Amino acid sequence: MAAAQFYESHSPGLGLDFIAEVRRATRAVATYPRIGRRFSKNLHRALVRRFPYGLLYELRADELLIVAVAHLRRRPGYWRHR
Repeated sequence: MAAAQFYESHSPGLGLDFIAEVRRATRAVATYPRIGRRFSKNLHRALVRRFPYGLLYELRADELLIVAVAHLRRRPGYWRHR
């Protein structure tokens, strides 16, 4: 993940912290899918602690689809085409 590499290059261990926080957010939405705020008609967003990122995900009948780990300070919707 490019963000983890970026953080690691600035401070050793910070990239691993970023990955750990994304995993924590992923476990949280897997356990409590409605904790994220509605982001659009089909998407919810849960924040990643310590970092300016959000986990964008879609609730489906029997699954949870993570669409993006999106930087919250970039131009809106940049992640849609990736």
